Amino acid sequence: MKTQKASAVTDKSLFYWVINGNVGLQLLMLVLIVVVVAARVVPLEMQKRIINESIALRQFDNLINYSLIYISSVALSSGLKLAINYLQTIVGERAMLAMRRELYRHILTLPLSFFRKTQPGMVVSSLVTELSTAGTFAGMAITAPLTNVLTLLSFAGYLLWLNPMLALATLTIYPVIVFLLPWLQKKTNRANSSRVDLSRELSSQIAESITGIQEVQVHGAYPRENSKFGRIADVLQTVRVRWSFLKFSMKTANNFFVSLGPFVVFLFGGYLIMQGELELGAMVAFLSAQEKLYDPWKELIDYYQVYQDARVRYYRTMDQFSVEPDFDPEEVTDQNDKLNGRIEVKDLLFETSEGVRLLQGVNFLLEPGMHLAVVGFSGSGKSTLVQCIARMHRYTGGSITIDDQELETLTKKEIVANIGYISQNPFVFTGTIRENLIYAEQAMHEIGRPVGKDQLYLEPKLDRLIFALQQAGLFVDVMRFGLESSLKQDDSEMIAKIIRIREKFRENFGRRLASYVEFYQQDHFLYYSTIADNILFGSSVDRQLSIDNLTEHRDFFSFLEYAGLLKTLLELGVEQARQTIDILAGFDDVDMFYSFSPVPAGGLEECKNLLERLKRTGNRLEGLLGPDQVYLLKLALGFIPGVHKTASLTSELEAGILAGRAAWVRWCDEHYPGRFNHYQESEYIYGQTILNNIFFGRIRTSLGHAQEKINQAIIQLLIEEDILEEIAGIGMEFQVGSMGDRLSGGQRQKLAIARVLLKQPRIVIMDEATSALDNKSQARIQRLVETRWKGKRTVISVVHRLDAIRNYDRVAVMKAGKIIEFGGYGQLMEKKGVLYELVSGKR
Repeated sequence: MKTQKASAVTDKSLFYWVINGNVGLQLLMLVLIVVVVAARVVPLEMQKRIINESIALRQFDNLINYSLIYISSVALSSGLKLAINYLQTIVGERAMLAMRRELYRHILTLPLSFFRKTQPGMVVSSLVTELSTAGTFAGMAITAPLTNVLTLLSFAGYLLWLNPMLALATLTIYPVIVFLLPWLQKKTNRANSSRVDLSRELSSQIAESITGIQEVQVHGAYPRENSKFGRIADVLQTVRVRWSFLKFSMKTANNFFVSLGPFVVFLFGGYLIMQGELELGAMVAFLSAQEKLYDPWKELIDYYQVYQDARVRYYRTMDQFSVEPDFDPEEVTDQNDKLNGRIEVKDLLFETSEGVRLLQGVNFLLEPGMHLAVVGFSGSGKSTLVQCIARMHRYTGGSITIDDQELETLTKKEIVANIGYISQNPFVFTGTIRENLIYAEQAMHEIGRPVGKDQLYLEPKLDRLIFALQQAGLFVDVMRFGLESSLKQDDSEMIAKIIRIREKFRENFGRRLASYVEFYQQDHFLYYSTIADNILFGSSVDRQLSIDNLTEHRDFFSFLEYAGLLKTLLELGVEQARQTIDILAGFDDVDMFYSFSPVPAGGLEECKNLLERLKRTGNRLEGLLGPDQVYLLKLALGFIPGVHKTASLTSELEAGILAGRAAWVRWCDEHYPGRFNHYQESEYIYGQTILNNIFFGRIRTSLGHAQEKINQAIIQLLIEEDILEEIAGIGMEFQVGSMGDRLSGGQRQKLAIARVLLKQPRIVIMDEATSALDNKSQARIQRLVETRWKGKRTVISVVHRLDAIRNYDRVAVMKAGKIIEFGGYGQLMEKKGVLYELVSGKR
């Protein structure tokens, strides 16, 4: 049986969130409000008695008692008001959290067509900004008006009790305010509604321009985008000015009418005192009450403004997302989720909301385990077809059945459990490789579970994760991520294994890989390391003393002078600057030739200016200022003799650097004890990668086959030492960056494939899923489809390379939303129809 679908969050009124889950807190606040209102009236009475009974009659005891009662009631009122404000905050935050959660859950279920028309910035703004006002209102929705209305009534009653005539005279002001201010508020609300709408339109325009920034810059469309932005911004400015004027008008009118109260008391109350009809203490109480009447009245006006603003924002937000969801994520059935994978499409029709027909009359049948390649002309409806089968769109006519069950009748849980979809541009979420890898399987476990009902998700074992990565061709990348990670000092067992692998690597592969790797040796100069690495021959434990920061320390200058290297290195820096200017002048900053110089791209002008300053000193290095010396020293320390071609390394300098290496060990023991690790074959180098620790050296070349040979050797040793899976596990913790921006396009696509492989669906839909892969990786995925999936999984693949469709069971050729040819590859080629034309390029 299917569960009953819950009412949409967009149908709920603003006041639903005020009560929902907050009844207990609201009742508690009502009790506190009654006490607060009573405590607010007491000081008025005490003021009257202090003047009339204590001061006038000179009764000091009464003065003390009345004053204590006065301050106690004020303290009680203030304390309870603080408690009410705190409870209001809790209610408001609860309501806002509930709104955001339910609306976000609703948004995630909306049709994809909705998101094609809606900018991400608008969704973010609605959830984060627009609902915050509604949350604030929910906290004060009951307590604020009740507190202030009761306060006004209590004060009015007390004033009538003191003197009905004066009370009526002062209270006649407020009916005018009651009619005038709401009239101004309506105008303010209309201006506010326009402001909110225009702000959203402006946000959407900004989001669209930034999202399409590549097209804007490629086509130089800056004036066009500025014009679109400016039109909306100009109108928004006008509306905001009017809205602000109306808001200030309300405040000004309110302040004026509130100030009329004391005027009436002074004028009419003074007359009554002169006539002996009013006591002085009563007039003081009247003045105090008039002053205090301002606060609840002002808070009521503020409340009304907050309510109107919250109402406008809330209902505009809910209207924006008032779209029928594509599915109910909690809907489940009693039947088994697993399907066999028989797919039948009959007279399939799909039209957009604008009435454009993208699919019309599509028919075909696939038995379980059959593979279908979908090919055709651009815009023929290939992607739309597979997305309809994956239930990403609601088709508008015909039928799609899986195991004789209409696709529309299947729950989302049944669909995601049986269908795996891999797109041409897969999305990778911010997080780790592991989190992205298990994303689909974990989601399959959680969907259909009632909200708030947590069930333990047992993550797949490491060997299953590795197998999925291997099938998708991402395992080597993950291993590289693992090898380029660092170990912590408390991982002693792993560190011991790495040291053993280092010894075996040098012993087994040292000679074979000598042309690719320059191994660290205490008494040898390293031609593929920087001059700084050659001197330090180690790594810093303290980040402040890293190679990049050492040149900022005067102590390091002192060491270089002590080792007799400072002048030589400064001269080397000058040579680097001169040679770089001579060789690279005229080249673009991003030109590849900059890789042959330690001068950074864009640093040519700085080198020219520095050499000019040096010339003015008569080429005396000691005449340069400190920053110039630091810059030259950085050039020299960044020099890699085996890579950079802008200077030559003399045997004297080489010998001096090796001598400086030994001197640095002694210097560190004296000046930086415990803050540097010096390279030793028997010890792990903290701060360096696992890979660097294993081969204990530097790679001589960036050639791909060199890295491949090194990786093969290391993987062999990792297998022998039985830590391959551990390194892979470390690699899976690699942070992919914001939306996967630390991964290449091919890596993202491999990860998406591995994500679906791990889920093991019965039906796999691939929408040009290998388009970003190189030929070797594409061939790997094709072999996987043709061997491991043949007869086991039903596959529908939109194929962009026609040489890959030979071994598919069926080929569907599409044009203008229709299948114009359908059958086996050989059969269609023999017909010499459209497929033959596409493959051979002949008519």
